[in-house]
Amino acid sequence: MKSDRWLLPEGIDELLPREAQVLETLRRRLLDLYDTWGYDMVIPPFVEYVESLLTGVGSDLDVQTFKLIDQRNGRLMGVRADMTPQVARIDAHRLRHDAPTRLCYIGTVLRTQSDEFASSRSLVQIGAELYGHDGNASDVEMLSLMLETLALAGLQNVYIDIGHVGIFQGLAGQAGFTQEQKNDLFDALQRKSVPEINECLTLLPMENNVRQMLMELAWLNGDISVLQEAREKFKGAPDDVQQAIDDMAQVAEQIQRRYPNISLHCDLAEVRGIQYHTGIVFAAYISGVGQSIAQGGRYNNIGRFFGRARPATGFSADLRSLIKLGTLSSRRKSGIFAPAEDDPALQQTLQQTLQKKITALRQAGERVIPQLANQTGGAKDLDCDRQIVLRDGQWIVETI
Repeated sequence: MKSDRWLLPEGIDELLPREAQVLETLRRRLLDLYDTWGYDMVIPPFVEYVESLLTGVGSDLDVQTFKLIDQRNGRLMGVRADMTPQVARIDAHRLRHDAPTRLCYIGTVLRTQSDEFASSRSLVQIGAELYGHDGNASDVEMLSLMLETLALAGLQNVYIDIGHVGIFQGLAGQAGFTQEQKNDLFDALQRKSVPEINECLTLLPMENNVRQMLMELAWLNGDISVLQEAREKFKGAPDDVQQAIDDMAQVAEQIQRRYPNISLHCDLAEVRGIQYHTGIVFAAYISGVGQSIAQGGRYNNIGRFFGRARPATGFSADLRSLIKLGTLSSRRKSGIFAPAEDDPALQQTLQQTLQKKITALRQAGERVIPQLANQTGGAKDLDCDRQIVLRDGQWIVETI
């Protein structure tokens, strides 16, 4: 219907001037912040061939990706639903550095399904990635940068959830699970459904000590002291499981020292993103919001799909959600209302001096709005609290 032409598709929205200004202000500040930490900005394409866009990231992202046919060659393309795989491709295939590489990005991503919190299918994703270092120091750096991002957005009382997918992977490997069995248990752990976890483990054949350790996963969460309890209960676990617990402890301890006021929660059953994460995973939450507002972790395997495996860790967030939850507000400066620069009623000399006055004010950072011929509304309607007036042959700025 013609009357519906103004409607946008469900889950697709737009930002009006005030909101757009807040988002742009935060975008600039965050990119400046990342620059001070040594992160270089990249701008991946909005559309890529699906072989590149979805390689190594699991089925979840595949379902979220809009697909279309390239009319030039008939190949299937995808509209990006997440920028992380694109940045991994850039590091592995385009930059090919040997030293640690720090990259950041910001851009719109489009998803087939709405995000539960943002209720939007079109997010403004911002994030950072660190390639070429496989150790706790880079995980600590990435988690720290995520916290600095949230602080700059004005988010308060943030608490952090830390896990390590290697704990579940190691125990599942010791139990000898098939991929299907692992997926069933993974789903139950995601929901923290203890009866379902116990039922699943009871039905699967494995040694009793391994079953007991897997059952403990759902209960091992709390402050950093829970990691010592995990060490005791997982003495019979493989070395890689015990190393994962040690890595969690080292990262958590360093974050607590750097940010003593941050509430830190350790969760050994945290297996979010297990399809491509390989180590430490973390997420940020605030009270009253049921899902994470920023998340990240280590994903060492994705680079190999682009011909060059490199260790990697990163985080991302939706910029629109950050401005919705944060305290950053619009502080648009009031404008200066100016006479029309080409007003035929003015002598040419006065027109020229007016043009110079307006240019000088704008170069000084002022917001100058000239009057248009036969326009409706005046200075107040345009949020101007000052105006340029002619006094004794000179153009001056006066308060309205």
